[in-house]
Amino acid sequence: MTTTFYEVPVSAAPQSFSVSISGVQYSIRQTYCDASDSAGWLIDISDSSGSNILTGIPLVTGANLLGQFGYLGLGFSLVVTTSGNADAVPTYDNLGV
Repeated sequence: MTTTFYEVPVSAAPQSFSVSISGVQYSIRQTYCDASDSAGWLIDISDSSGSNILTGIPLVTGANLLGQFGYLGLGFSLVVTTSGNADAVPTYDNLGV
């Protein structure tokens, strides 16, 4: 089995974009939650018709963000990495840097 990696570049701003993964079109919405005790980036994944698949997934490093959702049969993993420090927490200022 061959593993293919795709980089989805993002910037430190709320945004929405579409991406094709294994021939399936997904919409991803990236937002920032500025809660005083737990600020951070979140993403929502929708299908091509706009129906939500997953919402409010926190962007954290060091894990497959979709690992616990294997029952959905998406067929891909989602990991967050940063340049220079693989364990750096994505903040409002450093996401996409």
